[in-house]
Amino acid sequence: MNATLKTRLIIVEDDALLRNTLRLLIGGDLGFEITGDFSSAEETLHGLDASRPQMMLCDLGLPGMSGIELIQKVKHVLPNLDIIAHTINEDRDSVFAALKAGATGYLVKGSSPREMIEALYSLRDGGAPMSPRIARAVIRELQDTPTDESFLLTAKEKNVLVVIQEGLAYKEIASKLNISPHTVHSHIKNIYEKLQAKNKKEALISARRKGII
Repeated sequence: MNATLKTRLIIVEDDALLRNTLRLLIGGDLGFEITGDFSSAEETLHGLDASRPQMMLCDLGLPGMSGIELIQKVKHVLPNLDIIAHTINEDRDSVFAALKAGATGYLVKGSSPREMIEALYSLRDGGAPMSPRIARAVIRELQDTPTDESFLLTAKEKNVLVVIQEGLAYKEIASKLNISPHTVHSHIKNIYEKLQAKNKKEALISARRKGII
């Protein structure tokens, strides 16, 4: 790969031995150029202009200002910078705090050299690399998050459902909403299917539980 195509990367790590190891590993790859390595968030912020990074590998457990605070500040200055959090922390709060702060990837320390390089290339190519356990935790969190079901029904279906509460017959509903009985029947059929209800009572209970009415 031509040197002009190398991606400028900075390393933020307070452990000197690990920082030097990462510099040798990543700097030895033809796709990346290490333009700065720092032991603290404060040093990083001071050296941003000179290092002109396109990517940042950032420890979260830094002395002084935390890695998460650093990510927030750097993203404010360089919104297009790609950042991988590199940390021993696997707890939910650390993962989501880093992602919300602006990290696009999350690697647990101890990843193999191959995993590290592959993650950096993935990030450079528009991916969001994560250690497998972290990715699984994020997926599980999203799956466990309740979804907003208030938009499950269309506006017209909601109107029909509201009138159903009054105990009116199809013809009376049609007259009140100025639509045909056939249209009322069609709306109610759709309502039952969407709410997985067998009758009006079940539909109303389900709609109230979901916050639709």
